Amino acid sequence: MTEEILINVTPPETRVAVIENGVLQELIIERTRQRGLVGNIYKGEVCRVLPGMQAAFVDIGLARAAFLHLSDLCTRDLEKKGSENIEHYLREGQSIIVQVTKDSLGSKGARLTTEIAIPSRFQVYMPYAKNCGVSQRIEAEHERVRLRACLDGYQKQNKCGGFIARTAAECIEEPILCSDMTFLLKLWQSIEENINTIAPKELVHKDLPLSIRTLRDLYREGIERVRVDSKETYLRLVEFAEIFVPEIVPVIEHYKGDRPVFDIYNVEDEISKALERKVKLKSGGHLVFDQTEAMTTIDVNTGSYVGGRNLEETIFKTNLEAAQTISRQLRLRNLGGIIIIDFIDMQSEEHRKQVLETLSALLSKDNAKTKITEVSALGLVEMTRKRTRESLEHILCEPCCACGGRGVLKTAESMCLEIFREIIREVRQFNVQQLLVLASNDVVEMLLDEEADTLAELENFLKVEIRFRAEAEYNQEQYDVVLL
Repeated sequence: MTEEILINVTPPETRVAVIENGVLQELIIERTRQRGLVGNIYKGEVCRVLPGMQAAFVDIGLARAAFLHLSDLCTRDLEKKGSENIEHYLREGQSIIVQVTKDSLGSKGARLTTEIAIPSRFQVYMPYAKNCGVSQRIEAEHERVRLRACLDGYQKQNKCGGFIARTAAECIEEPILCSDMTFLLKLWQSIEENINTIAPKELVHKDLPLSIRTLRDLYREGIERVRVDSKETYLRLVEFAEIFVPEIVPVIEHYKGDRPVFDIYNVEDEISKALERKVKLKSGGHLVFDQTEAMTTIDVNTGSYVGGRNLEETIFKTNLEAAQTISRQLRLRNLGGIIIIDFIDMQSEEHRKQVLETLSALLSKDNAKTKITEVSALGLVEMTRKRTRESLEHILCEPCCACGGRGVLKTAESMCLEIFREIIREVRQFNVQQLLVLASNDVVEMLLDEEADTLAELENFLKVEIRFRAEAEYNQEQYDVVLL
């Protein structure tokens, strides 16, 4: 499998595309005016404590107050007091050091924690933690034992907080790991100095820009190239890599081609497809994605695929292909929270098991944490995917001004009947002889054509003259009834 990372940089935004075997798998977008806050550390001020929710709202200087739940308080504080009452830890007006774990999503403010975590290439430093740990993705037991011994020894020697070895730390020599941990300690010391001098509601520490975070978080063994189309960003990446990960300097490449870097693998077309509701499968089947505030639902359909030997085999093959496509689409669309997948009903228990195992294996490559349940009696698979930033749709799109995000409009016939009811309401309330109805062209045409007889009866019944004017700027649901 060939993998590479493309970085497209322009003044308004930075876009990162992860390519596997020539196919776009993941896309991260960071806009200059809407830069993500995850990883940033703030000196906040508690503005409201909610005992009923065991949570608090914290002002960190943003438009909306951020949310801090009792379960997100650092382990040290929870163990010290041992209480399950948020009021025992926080009070209004109190200054508190917090870190953003989730950007504000929709109408919700950012999610916070007081368990500070500072990542580097190989470790995550948690200054308030007591113990060290190793990423669950490192499966070899001897390697887990080696890494834990290294972390525990460094922690004991320096009398500091805890470290977690990231997946990238696997097989890395101890001196490099120790150097990485020393860097994290020095970084934390500088952050502490800022904490002591900065005022409440201010930023204490800002996480790295997206281009550098890409090297820190997304680069892994097997990635052949990191291509960036900005000379300035390329030099910055090389400088960062030479200090922290010198072994990857050779793979960083300044792209100088005439074609835009994203056109190499048709990334722009893939982005457009990822915004569509319907996703076609190679077999002829298709998926339908519906994203709501509460959850995302994915419906699997056989479509035009009729298969070969029997219906059960057709369904099984469609579901297997759907599992592969779903795993990619979840990463590409960055869908998070609760996700319900409605696979086509399978009679065979072995087939259900294979589809679930395929989905689980593919999702194990996802950087976001996922959890999958068994196939329910209704043939549904419930899963969760950790959400830390807005989905691709929410970043690139906005609700339709015509339908308000519903995805549907009332029919012209429904609007005609609604206008008739409004005319009756107006005439009975006010003593008028003439009315002017402003509506969209389609609605006005239907009123004067298909509904002409009904309109004539209404005018005769109400003893009122009704005139119409089509408004080009009105959508199908907009209208006004004006008294003359």
